[in-house]
Amino acid sequence: MTIFGSAIDVRPLFPRERRAMLDLLRALSPADWAKPTVCPGWNVHDVTGHVLNDYMRRLSGSRDGYGGAIFADDETLPAYLTRTNEEFVRATRQLSPRLLIELLDDLGVRLDAVWGARDLAAPADLNVSWAATDVDSPAWLDLGREYTEFWVHQQQVRDAVSRPGATQPDLMAPVVDVFARALPYTLRALERPEGTVVQLEVTGPAGGRWGAVRRDGRWRMAVPGAEPAARVSMDQDAFWRLATRGITVEQARARSEPGGDPELTAAMTTLLAIVA
Repeated sequence: MTIFGSAIDVRPLFPRERRAMLDLLRALSPADWAKPTVCPGWNVHDVTGHVLNDYMRRLSGSRDGYGGAIFADDETLPAYLTRTNEEFVRATRQLSPRLLIELLDDLGVRLDAVWGARDLAAPADLNVSWAATDVDSPAWLDLGREYTEFWVHQQQVRDAVSRPGATQPDLMAPVVDVFARALPYTLRALERPEGTVVQLEVTGPAGGRWGAVRRDGRWRMAVPGAEPAARVSMDQDAFWRLATRGITVEQARARSEPGGDPELTAAMTTLLAIVA
């Protein structure tokens, strides 16, 4: 097992998640498209345009080998993504909701074909920086990250228009599972004796338990131990929102139950599974 834990295969879920998103978008009123989302400065139309950007970016890069926009001088990855995402969203404001839906419907099928041809054990096209910065990511984690991206943006739209959904365990559980793979990187600054184990429990139908162990000088994903040095329990809604900063660390801590080593539990409740 690598530092990232056991592989998961989210490829069968992309069409189902997209179908739920498209059904949602087709049911929106013109006023719904203008409603603000949790993404600063972006309304529902903008978030939808951003998802289209994700589709096009991965088709261009993973299918066509096209490098895309280049980094500006001394530009960090977060700054680069903020700039290029904003540029694309600004351009998609020229597109009608109907055209956005049609493009997502067409390009999503093309992207499914790209994912379907991938060897999950091969190196990722794009490393998952919130899981590790010094070890290359496997393709399965890259695809898992993309699935969480699409699912989270769908939930942001649903929140904005007060439409619940897409939280069925089979659709949501992989999101929670992938986000839990950020646990070793979250703990990276804390040294502990060899064999020290922590446990993360996410409650709810889509939840589960994950562990990390200190081994060979770094934290690694592991099967949760019987007696962890630290443990945190949090409900599934709080967890995904914490991981994407839909809620603050303080709000997440108010919705969690820590136990054991307070420094470790404090770090665990800062888990972040996006580039920020």
